[in-house]
Amino acid sequence: MPPEATAAAARAEAEAVAERVFTALADPTRRAILAALAAGGPATATDLAAGLPITRQAIAKHLALLAHAGLVAAQRGERRRVRYRLRPAPMQVAQQFLAALARDWDSALTALTGHLDRGA
Repeated sequence: MPPEATAAAARAEAEAVAERVFTALADPTRRAILAALAAGGPATATDLAAGLPITRQAIAKHLALLAHAGLVAAQRGERRRVRYRLRPAPMQVAQQFLAALARDWDSALTALTGHLDRGA
């Protein structure tokens, strides 16, 4: 595969990852789950439900979406208990996407400012 095609495929994959992350982060309950995992480390759905005002079943549905986005990973523990832990890689991809977007905006805004300053 030519380098241009490889680079385009990598950009498309990064955008897909960023889209899944942003979709997951759009919900305040999922953000609360991520915050709880960041603060307390790996936890079961039952552990997370104890600290949030929703049922364990609702937590499990949110965890499935977070896992689809790659933001959490399930780890089987003793007595078939599943503990969820954070995965930072997808969040880093989303941060890089936002940083690139910010650079694009910064250069466009700098050009606009220069244009406006010359016209004044």
